[in-house]
Amino acid sequence: MNGYERVRAAVEGRRPDRVPVMLHNFLMAADEAGYTQAQYRESAAAMADSHTRAVERYGYDGVMLEMDTAVMAGALGVPVAFPAEEPARTVRPLLERLEDVGRLKPVRVESYRYLQTCLEAVRLLVERFHGQVYVRGNCDQLALSLATMVRGAAEFYMDLCYEEKEVLVHELLEYCTGAALQYIRLMAQTGCDMVSNGDSPAGPDLISPEMYERFALPYEKRVADEAHRLGLPYALHICGDTTRILDAMVRTGTDCLELDYKTDTAAAHAALKDRVTLIGNIDPSGVLRWGDVNKVEAETRALCRAFADTPRFILNAGIPQGTPSDNIRALVRVAREFGG
Repeated sequence: MNGYERVRAAVEGRRPDRVPVMLHNFLMAADEAGYTQAQYRESAAAMADSHTRAVERYGYDGVMLEMDTAVMAGALGVPVAFPAEEPARTVRPLLERLEDVGRLKPVRVESYRYLQTCLEAVRLLVERFHGQVYVRGNCDQLALSLATMVRGAAEFYMDLCYEEKEVLVHELLEYCTGAALQYIRLMAQTGCDMVSNGDSPAGPDLISPEMYERFALPYEKRVADEAHRLGLPYALHICGDTTRILDAMVRTGTDCLELDYKTDTAAAHAALKDRVTLIGNIDPSGVLRWGDVNKVEAETRALCRAFADTPRFILNAGIPQGTPSDNIRALVRVAREFGG
């Protein structure tokens, strides 16, 4: 099997010849290719070149293209800062009063230059790797995460606590979902093999499981359903310890769940085995950035063993800037030990 075939098999629940690897590594990829974050986000060619070099250097099976977590917020008009050496970030909310949600202007996200850069970079990667390396087009943030940027995180979480504001909360979530659906449709036109989103702050670290089911799950499901309507598999990511909402996340209809290392491995195995593919995570800081090769090998081997009885597993890690290249090579090397 080649990388594309390996990842596709895991997504579809067929046994690959070995554990596939698909890393979340735009920061290190840009660094190693010699681009600042400013140069990376300004040029589709630089983005595609960064990931092409990383795939060729480390030999992993799938590439995930993303820029930062502020693309969709910027497309909605949220003020964004663009540091030269760091990913873009929002600087202040757009909506000071939830009661003004009805005044938010309709947007066409395709008009946002950085979103177009991401789309073009995915097209370039598809052209380069078609049928050889699996290309995942990430479509930035989903409704609840976007709402925290449009409204302000602290303000939005307070809004969730007031029953009398629930109608307005859902109006904002509908607005954000409409934008997310636009991006999914645009990404589907690139020829990518999978689409995905993050709903980063939707987990139990920040809101209760009950709030997740009311304010996040229904909107996540709509986007997953749209990806399937477009004929593409879908992956969902939520940050932090998602152990308490694993079953609920499965109900979104997603094909894959990208989980943080904080989620209990045994619980994830029990909840997901043979139902949803785990895009599974090694601790990016404590293990990959600051650990040595022996630690990386031990943690990677333990995770691969935990999911050795199911084909629905893709080894994944977020790669911080400054991660030793030997640690990435160790992660990939251990994955190759686990054959089908």
